Amino acid sequence: MKVFNDPVHGHIELHPLLVCIIDTPQFQRLRHIKQLGGGYFVYPSAAHNRFEHSIGVGHLAGLLVRALRERQPELQIDHRDMLCVQIAGLCHDLGHGPFSHVFEGMFMPKARPDFRWKHEMTSVEMFDHLIKANGLETVMEEHGLVLPQDLVFIKEQIGGDLDTPPSLSRPKEKWFLYEIVANKRNGIDVDKWDYFARDCYHLGIQNNFDYRRFLKFVRVCEVGETKLICTRDKEAGSLYNMFHIRHHLYCTAYKHKVTFIIEHMITEALLKADPHIQIEGSGGKMFTISTAIDDMEAYTKLTDHIFEEILHSSSAELQESRTILQNIVRRKLHKCVGETHPLQPMEVTQVIVVSDLTGPEQMPALGDLEVKNSSSSDGWWVWYPHSSLNTCGRITQVSQFLPEKFIEQIIRVYCRKTDEKSIEVAKKYFVQWCINNDFPKPQDVDVIVPKHCSWKPIWKEKHGNGSDEDGKGASGMISISVEDPACVSIRKKHEKYAPSESLKVQNLTLGK
Repeated sequence: MKVFNDPVHGHIELHPLLVCIIDTPQFQRLRHIKQLGGGYFVYPSAAHNRFEHSIGVGHLAGLLVRALRERQPELQIDHRDMLCVQIAGLCHDLGHGPFSHVFEGMFMPKARPDFRWKHEMTSVEMFDHLIKANGLETVMEEHGLVLPQDLVFIKEQIGGDLDTPPSLSRPKEKWFLYEIVANKRNGIDVDKWDYFARDCYHLGIQNNFDYRRFLKFVRVCEVGETKLICTRDKEAGSLYNMFHIRHHLYCTAYKHKVTFIIEHMITEALLKADPHIQIEGSGGKMFTISTAIDDMEAYTKLTDHIFEEILHSSSAELQESRTILQNIVRRKLHKCVGETHPLQPMEVTQVIVVSDLTGPEQMPALGDLEVKNSSSSDGWWVWYPHSSLNTCGRITQVSQFLPEKFIEQIIRVYCRKTDEKSIEVAKKYFVQWCINNDFPKPQDVDVIVPKHCSWKPIWKEKHGNGSDEDGKGASGMISISVEDPACVSIRKKHEKYAPSESLKVQNLTLGK
């Protein structure tokens, strides 16, 4: 075993076969792909890459499968199972492109709209390429794996789909092993455990989910005719913490409005540069950025370095892309017009919004409309101690203070023009569009367009009329439940920026 010193998990030991995989060009490529994509341009400490995340997932996969093996010998988890699960965790992100989800979620859908591509597909192809290019079949057999059966099992864990039953690489009694690395049933897997902990560490955010405690209570139970990974009923609060930290990370970092602007600009630059970048693949064949996924030798060379390649190029063909990236470096970014949160999930496209944004003033050219949903869980099977070890059921709502589902839809409009007049007009009509579509009050609406937007009656009822009678000022700030001299300085700061308004301080009582 080889010891790695990880800042998140401490000193971890990895099997020699995993070390052989790590020491390949295909895996080392992950050192040059940022975990949070464009988030590094917003959070200076978010410099971690897919490389260390993948090692962490391989480690956690080993911890979970080992815990199940020791707690339940009757599951007959053998050495091959454990090694295959760890390899799947280690290699699950081999297919990520430049800037991680920017390449998958923003660039590829526009570069090749007729090709539905997911990084898991290429992770499987890259794993095959890694094994063959480095002659690891013999090494895998020396460590007790049975080929090609175990190779199929590993690839099923990386790119498998819950709608497609696993093949005969493992019997039905061991299908719970497919829930360790990428849990398609409820999203609770070691992949999330690592990136929650790692992203929080690098972003400076407190992580309240403790996977070590979760491992103490994990168990496989029979649910109908299927064996599933379950946890104690009393751990429901811990699971809520897990989904809450995910939601917090989405709001704070992953879907930060400036992060999205930068990622959108990177996407624009890559799209304009796509026809002019040539990457040599197998047999000397040349590929573009968008077609490199068709050849693993070419794709191995495609990392975040493409940003610097374009930025420092002198080619006239890359002038437009180069200008966009220079604007990112110089912080000349697109502007966010506004955002709102629909009460009910809905389909929204840029065409719908632009067609509704009409008025006497000329509407500026808008950027993309971003519509995103954060995922929710269908629930988690629980097990009970002592005499009811195999009695399972779904967790119901634990507390009235906690939501039943962690899901939210955010609608944002971005404008490429940055002059004050264009932004003011765009914000005005965005607010009017929210009124026409019966959306909740957009964030900071009374600050961004105080002179142009008349309050909607329902907004008055829910958010106040801008006076201090309901404990809210024109900025929509909630009153502070303190009686402290510091409030004087708070009021002074508020009056400095909005002298016509006041900040009321009163005692608030938590709902009964």
